[in-house]
Amino acid sequence: MTYPHVQLLIDNQWRAARAQATIAVHNPATGEVIGSVARAGIADLDDALAAAARGFEVWRNTPAIKRGEVMRTAAKLLRERTDTIARLMTLEQGKPLAESKGEITMAADIIEWFADEGRRVYGRIVPPRAMNVQQMVLKEPIGPVAAFTPWNFPINQVVRKLCGALATGCSMIVKAAEETPASPAELVRVFVDAGLPPGVVGLVYGDPAEISNYLIPHPVIRKITFTGSTPVGKQLAALAGQHMKRATMELGGHAPVIVAADANIAHAVKTIAGAKFRNAGQVCISPTRFLVEEPVREEFVAGFLKYVQGLKVGSGLEASSVMGPLANPRRLAAMQQITADAVARGATVAAGGERIGTVGNFFAPTLLLDAPLDSSVFNNEPFGPMAAVRSFKNLDDAIAEANRLPFGLSAYAFTSSIKTAHQLSARVQTGMLWINQQAAPWAELPFGGVKDSGYGSEGGPEALEAYLVTKTVAMTSV
Repeated sequence: MTYPHVQLLIDNQWRAARAQATIAVHNPATGEVIGSVARAGIADLDDALAAAARGFEVWRNTPAIKRGEVMRTAAKLLRERTDTIARLMTLEQGKPLAESKGEITMAADIIEWFADEGRRVYGRIVPPRAMNVQQMVLKEPIGPVAAFTPWNFPINQVVRKLCGALATGCSMIVKAAEETPASPAELVRVFVDAGLPPGVVGLVYGDPAEISNYLIPHPVIRKITFTGSTPVGKQLAALAGQHMKRATMELGGHAPVIVAADANIAHAVKTIAGAKFRNAGQVCISPTRFLVEEPVREEFVAGFLKYVQGLKVGSGLEASSVMGPLANPRRLAAMQQITADAVARGATVAAGGERIGTVGNFFAPTLLLDAPLDSSVFNNEPFGPMAAVRSFKNLDDAIAEANRLPFGLSAYAFTSSIKTAHQLSARVQTGMLWINQQAAPWAELPFGGVKDSGYGSEGGPEALEAYLVTKTVAMTSV
């Protein structure tokens, strides 16, 4: 399969950048250059903004039922093209082919859910104080949106944002990741092929700082949505605030896992170990800080270690691979640095902790034991195939540690006690809590964090609210 030279999409036309500039794309399993992506300049962004303004006027006046029909057709096309798109995703991002296919399948489900939910955007009639008065509350699309998405889930990070916008009648310019450009391009292509009018969606790549600094203040853009690191998210949110732009921020996490003594340990290990090493741990809601009650620590560690030792790491295109390479050399360096810091502070490396081979970005699945609370792994999101285990004496201690950091995106817990589950539900400071299960971020559930992990939702009916403005209309007969 030949990797494409990915182009920009502006006004439903696939085209090179005006300056003909490109960025190389690498295969993380080999380090080789496999293709390129067009690098947009300011002139290209101006074209995209003008198209988005025109597209918004068309799409906002398209009935919700018609918008839903286009979206459902796009979901059908996406399913039909799954095998081709999944291979492109694995080539550019590294994850196993089965995970790429799973991401695309979930994306199609997300599109269909939002297609239906867009028909349930309701206003209301407010009872008046006089019989010659009518009072209405209307929900209207906010306007053209700028979306900034990362490389770890090249399709699903785009599709949640795009579908919230499309379902409510907004247009959107997507700035997708330059490291993984082909799969989001194919996602956008299915919407164009499904009949989306020109300008309703645009796709650009280029210098992230240049694009964000130009799009966010621009008067055409009325909302931004960003998924990425907390430091960058704070910068973009501050810029949006300066220009009175609404923002949705889905930022970094450092998910705690609380394993109570009464938990089913075999189930906990099987469930959470698989979640930990999905996408080589490059998941914003990946479990990272494992807090295990002392009586079951030994059993949990033994089971987790057995799972880690059985993981097959290799190219995502190999059917036997359970975990692929890290997406870029930056993550490889980060894993080495975090491991060295933990060891220097007294942690034990029970498994992994080192690079695999010299070709590609492969890092061994890693289990760290007893890293102190001041170590990097317990304070900074590792965003890689690394789990750190500490024991605790009681539930209060575990909750205190879970809440210690400024992050609050996702958390996990395992217990057979309803009382404990209720305490965790009430006291753990997080946007999402998964008890006795892996994360299941279905389209109908809110998806977002609290504290430094951001604000706003990219799932559930709440996701649509972010793309709507409220208008009061009152009229009196005279």
